[in-house]
Amino acid sequence: METDEERGAGVHTLPLTVDYGGQTLTITPTAVETDRGLVLIDVGPAGAVDGIRTHLRSLGYELADIWLVVLTHHDGDHAGGLSELLEAVDAVVATHHKEAPFVTGERDPIKGDGDRYPPAAVDLELVDGVRIPTFAGPIELIETPGHAPGHCSLYFPAGNLLVAGDALVADGDEPLSGPKEEFTPDMDRALESVGTLATLEIDHVVCYHGGYVDRGSDAIREIAERRTD
Repeated sequence: METDEERGAGVHTLPLTVDYGGQTLTITPTAVETDRGLVLIDVGPAGAVDGIRTHLRSLGYELADIWLVVLTHHDGDHAGGLSELLEAVDAVVATHHKEAPFVTGERDPIKGDGDRYPPAAVDLELVDGVRIPTFAGPIELIETPGHAPGHCSLYFPAGNLLVAGDALVADGDEPLSGPKEEFTPDMDRALESVGTLATLEIDHVVCYHGGYVDRGSDAIREIAERRTD
């Protein structure tokens, strides 16, 4: 496990092994400390809440300490457990404005066979550049569409840390790679988003699929250049 100095003080990865879509996945929600409590970045699918609770207790927190949930996008492995979480906590829910209709049930998820997760209310609809104060410095929302219409990544400028969502992955043969084509409806747009991330000063990345990676701007730039050749 990476140290606070590597990842950023007040930022905690919460790796979970879950069953989803007939397979076993390792996913990485992230908790961030603030003066109001915890910000939780992504929830996981149905059944993930118990694992989040266990992780938080090991850090000296409870589920009730979560005051804000930020969803990077609406896919079921990120948002499917949201309604279950909201049964346990009175948290504000935020996501990009293009993702909100999929979470609330106004639209069906883009991926899947129509068997969607329970809808949940969205309290805040976000746009590019929104900042959230935390103990690790402000989180800045970066629009990274392609994998989903309003997919967003979260950037910590003070620590040069990126929480990438599914804009980057780290669970394949390479330490860090671009989004998975088979799960990305608009791959051209997704690769443009990788190019956007390459313009930031990043020293390390947390991928939802793959966890913490000690790679940054140079590796991201190589991915963008290689995939656009």
